[in-house]
Amino acid sequence: MRSRTRRRLTAVTVAAVATAALAACGNAPTATPAAHQMALQPDLIDQAPVASAEEIAQSATAAAIKKRGQLIIGGDLDMPLLSQQNPTTGQTEGFDATLGKMLAKYIIGTPDTKITSLTPEIRETLLKINTVDVVIRIYTITEKRAEQVSFAGPYLTSGQAIATLKTTKNISKPSDLVGKKVAAVSNTTSAAAVQAQAPGAKLTTYNTGAECVSALEQGTADAYVHDLTVLAGAAQLNKKIQVVDSSFTNDPYGIGIRHGDTSFKKFINTWLKKIEDNGLWQAAWKKSLGTVVLGDAPTPPVIGSVAGS
Repeated sequence: MRSRTRRRLTAVTVAAVATAALAACGNAPTATPAAHQMALQPDLIDQAPVASAEEIAQSATAAAIKKRGQLIIGGDLDMPLLSQQNPTTGQTEGFDATLGKMLAKYIIGTPDTKITSLTPEIRETLLKINTVDVVIRIYTITEKRAEQVSFAGPYLTSGQAIATLKTTKNISKPSDLVGKKVAAVSNTTSAAAVQAQAPGAKLTTYNTGAECVSALEQGTADAYVHDLTVLAGAAQLNKKIQVVDSSFTNDPYGIGIRHGDTSFKKFINTWLKKIEDNGLWQAAWKKSLGTVVLGDAPTPPVIGSVAGS
């Protein structure tokens, strides 16, 4: 098993995210979604593998998706660098969105996806009732969640971080959240991290990250805790926000599927290993998260390496 250091975004990488994101919001020209999110360039998708007929036959779920001709993804349309709809092209761009396109191509032969926007509260439900085929939305793998859904992966490792307004000067680490008004998205590991790291914080949960940002701007929250990748995107697009803390948790993200579908889990893990081995995972990262994180793409986390995966 690779070391924890190699499996996560390191503190140096975290600092690079924060620094680059803030620079994008400072004197440098503001990047547009089209400029800083290039995850769906045809050359990348064109290189993505396609499963053989024999591989498709190993999973009834994959066979059903291929017959339908479209992969239905539980995701998001407003997460910069991860999954955001480009207002000009209508395409959904970012790291998660690109992986979804490549998975669709692997199953169907074409990158035909439909993204169903969801909040963390309804992820498990939509999988259970077959409204979506997969959930690709910074879905942290935990043993508790694995009692309700199955996880392929992990496909990315990040962690929780803290964002504040730039005018806030007295928050720089989790212990500083004690006694402060803290916003987090409900039913996420972010809320749990606040409760664990700063039990004296005045935590309020919201349905979306956008509401948490609004709480910061309106002064109803002193800090906003979320995944580093989400905060980096928010800081890049909002000049009032700064990321003030390095990642203080280790969160492995998985692709959620219907609980107990072991053949589909194996199918997705095989695909994930292929795009890691041929460099497409790294290329997708560089074209999205890598536009604000300096240096090489991180080493992908080892598939099946965490409890619940």
